[in-house]
Amino acid sequence: MQWLKERNKKLVAKIGKTEIAPDVLESGPNTSAGLSGGSIGTPPPRITAFGAGSEGGGGRRERGIVDRESFFTRIGKFFRDTRSEMKRVSWPSRKEVQNTTLITLVAVIFFAVYLFSVDHIWAFLLTQLSNLLNKLTGTA
Repeated sequence: MQWLKERNKKLVAKIGKTEIAPDVLESGPNTSAGLSGGSIGTPPPRITAFGAGSEGGGGRRERGIVDRESFFTRIGKFFRDTRSEMKRVSWPSRKEVQNTTLITLVAVIFFAVYLFSVDHIWAFLLTQLSNLLNKLTGTA
């Protein structure tokens, strides 16, 4: 039983700052199996790196083993998955779309007028500066 406690301490050290209730770590005959994997003789489940495995991809494959589906099967699965995801989207109401469109149009018009004004002011100032320099140097 001492080796089980030592192993659980090492497992907690691997997990890091994640706190686990002591009754989960202590798996005795009258308690649940906890992290021991089911019984005293079986090892705990492997802790995999983030993103590894079937869900996140990145899991290792043996060479020569190709368990890919056909191209058309994957395309069909993509469209089915896309359709099911589109059903879960919370679409904005008509009023929300109108309000955000109005805000966008007002912002675009404001910035267009602002940039137009700044451009013309700078063009006027540069023209006047050029005329002044021409008069001062006598090349006009």
